Amino acid sequence: MPKAPRDDVLHMPDLVPVSAALLALIRDLAGAGYSALIVGGAVRDALLGVAPKDIDAEVYAITYEQLSGFLGRRGRVDLVGRSFGVVKFTHEDGNQWDFSVPRRDNKIGIGHRDFLSTFDAGISPREAASRRDFTMNALAYDPLSGELHDYFGGRPDLENRTLRATSSAFSEDPLRVLRGMQFVCRFDMTLDPATAEMCRAIADQFGTLPKERICEEFTKWAAKSSHPGKIVEYLDTVGWLAHFPLLERLRGVPQDPDWHPEGDVAIHTMHVVDAAAAIAARDGLEGDDRSVLMFSALTHDFAKPDVTELRDKGGRMRWTSYGHEKAGGPLARSFLDDIGVKAEIVDKVARLVENHLAHVVFHGAEIQPRSVRRLAAKLEPATITQLTRLIEADHSGRPPLPPGMPEEARKMRDLAVTLRVESAPPSPLILGRHVLPYFNGKAGKHIGEVVKAAYEAQMDGDFSSAEDALPWLAAYMANRPE
Repeated sequence: MPKAPRDDVLHMPDLVPVSAALLALIRDLAGAGYSALIVGGAVRDALLGVAPKDIDAEVYAITYEQLSGFLGRRGRVDLVGRSFGVVKFTHEDGNQWDFSVPRRDNKIGIGHRDFLSTFDAGISPREAASRRDFTMNALAYDPLSGELHDYFGGRPDLENRTLRATSSAFSEDPLRVLRGMQFVCRFDMTLDPATAEMCRAIADQFGTLPKERICEEFTKWAAKSSHPGKIVEYLDTVGWLAHFPLLERLRGVPQDPDWHPEGDVAIHTMHVVDAAAAIAARDGLEGDDRSVLMFSALTHDFAKPDVTELRDKGGRMRWTSYGHEKAGGPLARSFLDDIGVKAEIVDKVARLVENHLAHVVFHGAEIQPRSVRRLAAKLEPATITQLTRLIEADHSGRPPLPPGMPEEARKMRDLAVTLRVESAPPSPLILGRHVLPYFNGKAGKHIGEVVKAAYEAQMDGDFSSAEDALPWLAAYMANRPE
């Protein structure tokens, strides 16, 4: 079981930076006989030295109607969070904060949503905090007194990087297991053994989770993790790895030790996602751009269990995985679809996985511009810039071999920049409207055939400007067989 609760109150002035407008609201609430505390992630992040992006306040000894009325006289309120006791408040200066009243959740079924929530103005701050998932998220801060309320030992757990359930109520919501996954990877934490046991006890409830909530936690893993390579170890520890078989089966798949001295495919993949996180930080990637890199790093070798064989290569038996990149695209797509990742990301990841060894063909050979242009088109909607980041992460995930981008990939990237195709393939210079007059305005598949032939010629470098394109078209049509 988790540690026994403790009622620590520490004086920490200015721990959570609060604007003058929000402070005035909280002071007005206190003057009306209510009390408000800053709760949740903002307090946790402040203790980690990270500026909080969103600040949430919980208000006690007040009903939802009283709170919405109080705030409605001081700005604009949005009551879409009524079922959760949340009032979204927009101040006249444009700042937005969530205010909530505490609630009791009573489990009435086995599903993630099977709760009966009740609101009671008599709920104390400590009781309200007890319903939160982890001790580090059960912290509360009073900006008027500068006091940090740590009812369940969240501050020392945070200092020790221990992820611990706040109470046995943790087991009532299986989504908390996946929240734990992204917290462990975001904050480089170790899971408390008793909490791990609670996670294992509810592994059979995974099927009750809505896909959109699973996606939300994996997306936070992709967008925010500093140590994403902890994901497989965490899922294994909590007994949930079997719910993600494409990840589970990477374990134990052998690799050639000369090329992969780090170990099996699962070990390699975890090094690759860690390298990808470092590249994302270096390049300032956020949101979908970061998620594309992280999910492609996670899934890039999904097909290796299917194609890995021991082969005789020059009189020496070696492990090979021929064709795993092409076969991996559909598996990456399947995994991401299953966890609910949006199509815009999935389409890019699948293309990157299918082409993550594209640079290998350039080894020892001069890279031709037509090859780079064609690669840019083949990757769409992903880009060569995104591909070279994945290649760098893949190449860096083989310790103790040195990290970095292979020379062939570097040359490929540099030529793509020169050709201005690093972010998209060339736009066609000859379109149907250019071709139509040659057929007396008669539409048909012949128009598309000529447009396609023109684009192939453009890729080969036969022309590269609108001025050159039309003479090429005239010559092509003059010599085109009927």
